[in-house]
Amino acid sequence: MGTGLRSRFDVVKEKVRLHGDESRHEQTDQWSNRDLIPLPPSRRTWGKQQGGFTISRILLNFIWNAVQCWNGGRLAAVCLTAIFPSFAKMRNFLPESIPATSGQFVGFIIFWVLSTPLLWIRPEKFKIPFLFTSIYSALGMLAMMIWSLATAKGVGPLFNTGVALPEGSWSISWLLMAGINQTVGGVAAGITNGSDFSRYSRNWKDYVIGTITSGWITGVLVCLVGLVTTSAAQKIYGEVYWNPPDLLMMMMDNGNGSSASRAGVFFLAFGFGLTSMFENICGNTVSGGIDLAGLWPHYINIRRGAIITFVAAWIVQPWQLVNRAVTFIQVLSSFSVFLSPMIGLMAADFFVLRGRKIRLSHLYYGANSSYWYWNGFNWRAIIAWICGWAPTIGGLIVTVSQDSNAPTALCELYFMAFFIGFFTSAIIFVLLNKLFPVAGMGEYDEVDIYGTFTLKEATKLGVVHVELQIDALESREHSLSQELFEKKE
Repeated sequence: MGTGLRSRFDVVKEKVRLHGDESRHEQTDQWSNRDLIPLPPSRRTWGKQQGGFTISRILLNFIWNAVQCWNGGRLAAVCLTAIFPSFAKMRNFLPESIPATSGQFVGFIIFWVLSTPLLWIRPEKFKIPFLFTSIYSALGMLAMMIWSLATAKGVGPLFNTGVALPEGSWSISWLLMAGINQTVGGVAAGITNGSDFSRYSRNWKDYVIGTITSGWITGVLVCLVGLVTTSAAQKIYGEVYWNPPDLLMMMMDNGNGSSASRAGVFFLAFGFGLTSMFENICGNTVSGGIDLAGLWPHYINIRRGAIITFVAAWIVQPWQLVNRAVTFIQVLSSFSVFLSPMIGLMAADFFVLRGRKIRLSHLYYGANSSYWYWNGFNWRAIIAWICGWAPTIGGLIVTVSQDSNAPTALCELYFMAFFIGFFTSAIIFVLLNKLFPVAGMGEYDEVDIYGTFTLKEATKLGVVHVELQIDALESREHSLSQELFEKKE
């Protein structure tokens, strides 16, 4: 019985296990699978439009995926209210222990279900859906702004209202520093995920230009449009609505408005919801899938990992986080305290110590790899990382706990947390590597083993292109065959 059970288990295990094409160097073992190896040019389709560390990223992706699904569910609830006005008056069937309304919960379920098919789209195919949703969302935001300005007959008071600093508060300089730190920290998780998606770009220029246009130019314009719309809406409704679902509900009088207003709100909410779906799948779900694939490549590829991350939204219970645990969300948003030292480590390692040269083949096996360090741990990185967040962790604690009697210096250090963490870890990491050098630093594969580069890229990097390698092998085999034939003659 035991032998039979073990045999059936082995059969299931073999079916679940991933297999790669060995002829394409798609090794599938405890170190790698076809989704993790460097991508060939055919899978790099994105243009200008687009350890412990791993575990922390997985947890962040689990949580942010759940929160994004909940926020998207609110947009789904707006769409349902626009179609069925009685939806807003739905009887609350949830127990009192759940801090949410029935409408919010139904919207979450619908958003989650409709997002599920997107998990089967491979990341390199995201560029067309992203282009469509970006245009849709941009037109929707402009339409909302134009409508609010026309209805309010002006931009409204909020746009020109200054901020009065309470007596004894921080100076403007420190508040600006805190704002800069918070803004940069808000995209810290995206920075650490950058390499997950930059590899889909056709070349580095497309990725850099796309990042600048989307992250800086478009990001500033979106904030400006949101501020103008909110300011004008305050003049119309007498209250400030920063959250789009709340403003959209007001625009159709919570479902009691005219059919024209409900139709307009539906198309706006639908566009924003669709954009939210793709942003969540790519930015959180696929990222979680990549990290999970890195931990268990024998059995998990990007798609399986993305499904696990997506299903985890029910375990995380975002209705508890968003509607009740405000402090927890503050802590989550402040996670850049721990991420910025990691970014500093990666930047120092790649640009300073390795001179932008990586031995790709050594990234996908263990003990004999130049990246194995000491039993798989790089103690230099651990020390540098701790030194990066140690000066600012106290400020994070007193800020989240809202301790008004905390030392001023702690808060000021926290206001500069991203920059302190980045440069402290980077400098200490470089010094430790100079004092205790690592073998193989700056080495690279002289042959394009994985077929990663185009002929032009391989020539520029001084790497033998895979096709040239095959031609050389075929030529060598032909020469050997010719020699053997001549000897027989």
